[in-house]
Amino acid sequence: MLTPTEKIWHNGRFIKWEDATVHVLSHVLHYGSSVFEGIRCYSTPSGPAVFRLREHVRRMLDSAKVYRMEPVGFTAAQLEEAVLELVRVNRMNACYVRPIAFRGYGEVGVNPLNNPIDVYIACWEWGKYLGEEAMAQGVDVCVSSWNRLAPNTLPALAKAGANYMNSQLIKMEAIANGYAEGIALNTAGYVSEGSGENVFVVRDGEIRTPPLGASALPGITRDAVLTLARELAIPVTESEVPREMLYIADEVFLSGTAAEITPIRSVDRITVGKGRRGPITEKLQKAFFAIIDGSQPDKHGWLSPVEARQPIAAK
Repeated sequence: MLTPTEKIWHNGRFIKWEDATVHVLSHVLHYGSSVFEGIRCYSTPSGPAVFRLREHVRRMLDSAKVYRMEPVGFTAAQLEEAVLELVRVNRMNACYVRPIAFRGYGEVGVNPLNNPIDVYIACWEWGKYLGEEAMAQGVDVCVSSWNRLAPNTLPALAKAGANYMNSQLIKMEAIANGYAEGIALNTAGYVSEGSGENVFVVRDGEIRTPPLGASALPGITRDAVLTLARELAIPVTESEVPREMLYIADEVFLSGTAAEITPIRSVDRITVGKGRRGPITEKLQKAFFAIIDGSQPDKHGWLSPVEARQPIAAK
C-alpha cells in the first residue's frame, strides 16, 4: 500500500490526496488512454533533487503527441515546476513522482477526441523496486512466454498505460513462477526488455543492449547507463541480443527509474556469471549513485534541485 502524502497536483492546482478521484465513465478506465512517467527525487547533500526531470517531462509530452493527446494544456516548463513544487508542498526529502495525463470524463466510445485531458502529478515514498538486497546480490528472472509489442501495433516508444497491460502479464507470470522479474522477447525472438526495465548484457568486458527498434522503451536511466559506460571507457553497443546471450553472458543487469541499476544472478534458473553482481555492473552502480549522493559532481546537469520558487500558474 502507498503511504499517502498531503497533496496531489491536478490541472494546475493542489488538491488533497483523497480528493484525487475520477468518474467511473472516464475514457481512460475503459480504453487505457493515458501516458505517464515515473521519476525519482533523491535526498542529496544539498537537499532533495529530481533526477533527469527535463527528460522525463519531454518523454511524457512526446508520448502524448504520439497518441494525439495535444494540447496537454501545460508547457514542459510548467510541468517541471509543478513536479518541484509538489515535492516542496509535501515536504519530501526523497520520493517517487508519478505524472500522468489521460482522457477523462466526456464520451464513452473508441473515438477519444472529444474527451478532456486531465493531468495529475503525485508523489510518495518508495524504496528499491526489487529490494535492497537485490542491488548487490542480484535477482532471479525468467524469459517470459509473452512477447513485447509488435511493430506497428502499439507504439513502444510511448510510455502509455495501455502498453502496460503487456507488462502486467510479463510480471504476473514471473511472480507466479517464483521469479522477481520477466524479460520479454520481441516478435522476432530477440531480447526486448523487462516488464518495466531495459536490459543490458556483458560479455568479455563489452556491454550490449537491445536497440529501440526491438520494441524497447527509450529509458531515461538506460541513457544514463550508456553515458556512464562510455565515460568509464567500457565498450557498449546497441544491437540485437539473442535469447541465449542471457545464459552465457558474464553479467546481466536491468535499468530503470524504479529499478535503478539492478544485477541479475540467474535467468531461467541458469546462473549468470558467478551468480552475483559483476564488476562492470558494480562500476556503473557506483558511478550512478556517486552523482546522486554528491560524491561526484553532476556535470551532466541530471539533478534538478527542489528549491523555493514561485509556482508557475496554469494556462
